[in-house]
Amino acid sequence: MEKEKKSTLIVDSCPLICEKYKEILTPVDKESEIYLFNIDVAYNYEGAFEVVKKIIETESYLDFIILELKLPHTEDKRILSGLDFGILVRKLLPTTKIIVSTSCNDNYMVHSIFKNLNPEGFLIKKDLTSDNFQEAIASIVNETPYYSRTVLKLLRKKISNEYLLDSMDRKILYELSIGSRMKDLPNYIPLSVASIEKRKRQLRKVFGVKNKGDRELILKAREIGVI
Repeated sequence: MEKEKKSTLIVDSCPLICEKYKEILTPVDKESEIYLFNIDVAYNYEGAFEVVKKIIETESYLDFIILELKLPHTEDKRILSGLDFGILVRKLLPTTKIIVSTSCNDNYMVHSIFKNLNPEGFLIKKDLTSDNFQEAIASIVNETPYYSRTVLKLLRKKISNEYLLDSMDRKILYELSIGSRMKDLPNYIPLSVASIEKRKRQLRKVFGVKNKGDRELILKAREIGVI
């Protein structure tokens, strides 16, 4: 049988992990169908977005993105997290299958990723072996979603607050994390100071942060991969 090539973009800051993914992505034999992979690698969201733009410009096709959530934001601040990048990919390349493979295993973030992104695959790195990574790829190639053990466990847990962050919340958290002053935030975010304060109160509630200062809120946002 002629081997079908699947184009794949790996987005992860660790070269060793990227090399391991490439090594594992040898032909996957599933029900007598064999696939080969053309693989690009990006170590940050800037590089990943350049690959996406090239695909659009050349009218070519991207079958898969394997995406880490916790990488540095782009210089123009358009992409602050893996969630932002995934949402952008969904808009620009709607047929591309997204496989989140991340060290982030926060209950709130897992539910938020499903609500906003609904990835075809969701893998927590601590669950991964070469065998089940290959099993995940084979499953997704054959149109069956694949979620690792920790993801399934977290999905069965109801989150305590149904509020889900939007891009405005993430921008507020980012500006606070780089030291922007509250009185200056309306210069960067199209909201009043009162509206921003209201969102901050909601974010503290969502993250379970009792301290009224910004430090704990920022630390929690970084911990779960929001910024």
